[in-house]
Amino acid sequence: MAPQTSIPVSANILGTIGTVFWCIQLIPQIWYNWRKKKTDGLPGLMMFLWAICAVPLGVYVIVQNFNLPIQIQPQIFCVLALTSWAQILIYNNGWAVWKATTLAIGTGILFGSTQVLLILTLRGPYERGIEWPMTLVGVISAVLLASGLIPPYFEIAKRHGRVVGINFVFLGMDWLGAFFSLMALVAQQTFDYLGGVQYLVCLLLELGIFTSHALFLLRSRRLRAHAKATNTAFDELPEASRYVYPRPCPEDITEFPRPDTSATTETAVANEGVVERVTTADSEKAVLEQAKKEAVKEKRKSAGGISEKRLSAGAGRWPVRDRDSPSSTTSAV
Repeated sequence: MAPQTSIPVSANILGTIGTVFWCIQLIPQIWYNWRKKKTDGLPGLMMFLWAICAVPLGVYVIVQNFNLPIQIQPQIFCVLALTSWAQILIYNNGWAVWKATTLAIGTGILFGSTQVLLILTLRGPYERGIEWPMTLVGVISAVLLASGLIPPYFEIAKRHGRVVGINFVFLGMDWLGAFFSLMALVAQQTFDYLGGVQYLVCLLLELGIFTSHALFLLRSRRLRAHAKATNTAFDELPEASRYVYPRPCPEDITEFPRPDTSATTETAVANEGVVERVTTADSEKAVLEQAKKEAVKEKRKSAGGISEKRLSAGAGRWPVRDRDSPSSTTSAV
C-alpha cells in the first residue's frame, strides 16, 4: 500500500485518543506491581514480546507515514513494557534492582537502534514500489503482538479461568487504545488491512481475558460469599484450592472449627438403619456416680448398721450422761 499523502482531521483526533490511552495504559499495571511487590500471574514473556513488537510496529507505521500519534505509540509502548518486564525480574525472579534496570535500559537502546536502522533501510525500497519487505515487517509485528497475549491464557488455565496479577484498569485502557487506533485507520483515506488486523487481534484476545474472569466470578460467587461471611481470605478456603496456583499444601489449608457434637444428638447409621441416641459424657458420669452412692447406702442398711433415723430416736429417750458427774451418782443411790 502506498504511503498516506494526507491525513484527515478525524483520523488525527481518533489516533490522538488511542495514543493517550496507549501512553498511560501500562502505568496502572506498573503501579499495581510496585504496590503489591509481586507479579504472580503476570507473565514476563508477555511484556518482553510486547517490547519486541514495538520495533517492527514502529518501523511499519513510520515508513507508511501514518498519523503522528500512531507513530509515537510504539515508542512509549516499548518503554512501558520494558519497565513492567524489569519489575517481573525483580519481584518474581529475585533479581537485584540495579541488574534488572541495567538490562531493561540496555535492551531499550538495542531495540531503538534496530528500529532506526530498519527505517533507514526499508524506506527507500518502499518508496520505489517494493512493498513486500514492509508487508513482512507488518506480519512480524502482528504475530508478536498476538503472541504477547497468549501467555496470560496459560496462567488463566492454571487457575481454572481466574485472572491473577493483571490489573483490569490497564487491560481496559489497552483495549480502548487499540479500539481508537483501529478507528483512526478506518478514518484514513485508505484503510491499512495489516495494521487493522494487529489492533483487531489485540481487541479480541483482551476481550477473552475479560470474559474468562467474568465467568470465574459467576462460578465462585458462593465461595466468595462464604469467605466474606467467615472473614477468611478466598485463597485460604479449602474449596477454592482449584483457583489457586501453585496449589496449597494440605498442612497449609486452614481447617474451620466444627460444631460441638457432644450434646444429645441422633445419629443415623445408614448401613444398618439404626438410630442411636447419644448422650453427653458429663451426664452419663453423673448418673453413674449417683447410682454408686445409692448402692453403698443399701449395702450398709442390709449389713445391720444403725440407720440415721434409729440413732436420732434413741438419742431422744436415753440421754447420755457423764459417769463421773454428781448427778449420775445421786441417781444411782
